[in-house]
Amino acid sequence: MSRVGVIVLGPAGVGKSTFCASLLNHIQSVGRRAHLVNLDPAAEPGEYEFTVDIRDLISLEDVMEEMSFGPNGGLLYCFEFLMSHLDWLDEEIGDYEDEFLIFDCPGQIELYTHIPVLPALAKHLSRNLGFSLCAAYLLEAPFVIDKPKFFSGVMSAMSAMILLELPHINILSKLDLIKDDVSKRELKQFLNPDATLLSGINSSTNPKFYNLNRALVQLIDDFGMVQFLPLDSTAPESVGNILSYIDDITQWAEAQEPKEPKDEYIEDDDEFGQMLAAAGGGREE
Repeated sequence: MSRVGVIVLGPAGVGKSTFCASLLNHIQSVGRRAHLVNLDPAAEPGEYEFTVDIRDLISLEDVMEEMSFGPNGGLLYCFEFLMSHLDWLDEEIGDYEDEFLIFDCPGQIELYTHIPVLPALAKHLSRNLGFSLCAAYLLEAPFVIDKPKFFSGVMSAMSAMILLELPHINILSKLDLIKDDVSKRELKQFLNPDATLLSGINSSTNPKFYNLNRALVQLIDDFGMVQFLPLDSTAPESVGNILSYIDDITQWAEAQEPKEPKDEYIEDDDEFGQMLAAAGGGREE
């Protein structure tokens, strides 16, 4: 069986850790094995314990204290340090050969839209450790209420898709927060963004940005790359639907070893007759 993993990305506050925990809980509830890998050196302790934790190697707090860096510079330093100590990561995940790994990443989007750190890490996991990877980019649903913010999120999602060069899904999280503000019909427009939303953007921005807005929306529409899956982390069926997409992308089912059928032998002819009669196949002559 191949090694399978999902890299969870997105801006700060979109619910990445909540989604990772929900995904872990759902996978375990259906009898599969999964583990959380924390790649955020500033992560706070959560409900679930990390199986692999970058803070065992380096933490943002220590870097900021010892190097006098700010949060952003310190986070970049942590990842550069990780990339120079990949043998540590290889050893930490080396024992999990046939299990599903969930990589929880920090919310600094520059790491996967501008700086080639996470792309290099993804290539290492794929080429050197044999992982079949999927990237999951989260954008919080309240963004759809503010259309300019929504399209900036769509652009960041498309940048991550292009830079990471991984099979990719986009997720609109925290749907429960907008259920009273956005109708199902309106929501479908945001799950599959199109140029018809342009009027909503231009009506709320400075006229001098009309042409720029039009160009950005047209770029998204022309590529047709960004679509979103709806997510409510409190609903098991919603999390299960996301997992089914990840399994299809990573070909999880194809990698499973076939199980040998259990052979059952019936030695007693009378027992066979009773079973046949119970099934409706017996008849009196």
